[in-house]
Amino acid sequence: MGELRSREVDTPGRMLLFSMRRAPGWTAALVLSTIVGTATLLLLPAATAAAVDAALAGSGLGPALVWLGVLLGTAMLVEIVDTWASTAGATAVELALRRGLVHRVLLAGVAGRRRFAAGELSSRLVSGTTEASGLVATVLSIADSVVLSVGGLVALVLIDWTLALAFAVCVPVFAVIIRRFISEATELLTRYQELQGSLSARLVEAMSGARTIRASGTLNREVERVLEPLPELSAAGLATWDAQRRTVWKVMLMAPLVEIAVLAVAGVGVADGRITPGSWIAVGGYVGMAMGLLGLVDSLMGIAHVRSGVARVGEVFDLPDGPGGTLPLPDGPGALAFRGVTVRVGDEAVLEGIDLDIPAGIAVAVVGRSGSGKSTFAAVAGGLLTPDHGQVLLDGVPVAEIRPDQLRRAVAYAFERPALLGETLHDTIAYGSEGIGRDQVEQAAARAAADTFIRRLPQGYDTPLAQAPLSGGEVQRLGLARAVARERRVLILDDATSSLDTATEAEVSATLTRLLAGRTRILVAHRAATAAGADLVVWLHQGRVRAAGPHERLCHDPDYRAMLGAADDAWEVA
Repeated sequence: MGELRSREVDTPGRMLLFSMRRAPGWTAALVLSTIVGTATLLLLPAATAAAVDAALAGSGLGPALVWLGVLLGTAMLVEIVDTWASTAGATAVELALRRGLVHRVLLAGVAGRRRFAAGELSSRLVSGTTEASGLVATVLSIADSVVLSVGGLVALVLIDWTLALAFAVCVPVFAVIIRRFISEATELLTRYQELQGSLSARLVEAMSGARTIRASGTLNREVERVLEPLPELSAAGLATWDAQRRTVWKVMLMAPLVEIAVLAVAGVGVADGRITPGSWIAVGGYVGMAMGLLGLVDSLMGIAHVRSGVARVGEVFDLPDGPGGTLPLPDGPGALAFRGVTVRVGDEAVLEGIDLDIPAGIAVAVVGRSGSGKSTFAAVAGGLLTPDHGQVLLDGVPVAEIRPDQLRRAVAYAFERPALLGETLHDTIAYGSEGIGRDQVEQAAARAAADTFIRRLPQGYDTPLAQAPLSGGEVQRLGLARAVARERRVLILDDATSSLDTATEAEVSATLTRLLAGRTRILVAHRAATAAGADLVVWLHQGRVRAAGPHERLCHDPDYRAMLGAADDAWEVA
């Protein structure tokens, strides 16, 4: 399928058109079953009346019973088709929405991660798409109820106009009740879904930090933090049910009163000879249909759910495109240039006015205290994040305008907590480097000091990731191996050696310095030794370049020396 855009699903109307295009066969079957089912239900009271009148008259009963049986059988068959088509169609739409959401989130990249917490995205991916996918069935259900109501009212007019007059008295009151209900229910359901997403996000955070929580002895406090939205969530849920309760009792009170009034008028008609006994029985069926509008509360709750789901899904589809343009990237040595680069998160500038030239083929250490913008610097340098203002140039070409496939072949990343993707250790090192062979994988692992521990495993490079007991340092070395598996012109290590012991880090650094000489390397650093081994140090402070130069020159600044000597917890990635 093509990429889903926000404009295709950002309103209930557009979501309806998208759903019909995504499952045209099932939609057609559902529409047909709805039409046939509606017609069958409208004919049933008349067929019942004809059978009753034929029985009382003593003639024509056989054909009337056959017709009644055909209608009853058709109604049963339509119910089966309706259930099948609505479920299959909604499943197809739900799958398309989930594929589109995953594609959009991954395309947005860093911007998507900053906009939505992982738990919130999970909630929208699961519950939001489920609610939005039921739009066709919900709309047809409401249309069915409306047609049946109008048909029932027309039938009452055809039987006797006074019956329709008795029914029409309740319509204005009902319209006011329903309008208030759907507005209130939509607002409450949207808030309920937002709180569910918040709770999911807190739970994901707690699960990722489970060891820290246990080690800190803060289990009870963390439980309270995760469940903090629960009272408000409960209140929103109860308010939704309360809104439905306040509407339902009014509707349920009106229904029997209207039915009694119409049947009483019909009874007078029977007594006067204007209405046959069979038609009096049909009136009971048609007045029930005409009151279908009074029973739309459940369907309108479905519309409220759909509107909430569409809104939540639409917000994800509104995420901006990730970095990437259409320009080709010519061959070059890997020179980088920052021109007025500013990145904001809300009203806060994470990077501001960065102007910097990084010559090709050198090692650059990016240092600074926690929150100084180091990781954001690394993200914009390689095109993972587009600056709000300014631009980064790679060999003279704006990074944000380079074709993504060519940019990824020119820039490689290794992160502090790399995601291991693929089935085996070989797969995770080769990930993103199509066509790479075993020799290249093993060579990359050797460069990252990972080859030795991989070969100690029972299946070596073919060990499934799920069966490989890996320490934090070993995971980082696999991430490093993946970054150097293909020789890109720029290598960005975002605190990618923080979990290595000093000896291993020194070994890896020496190997990379020797083997990757002549390639541009950006190293987000938290150790003085890394800064000392770089050709150039970029010192960030509160999102700005406080100084840039060789480590030996910057060491004359007492603030620089103090920053380098700070405790490790002051060096967390920004």
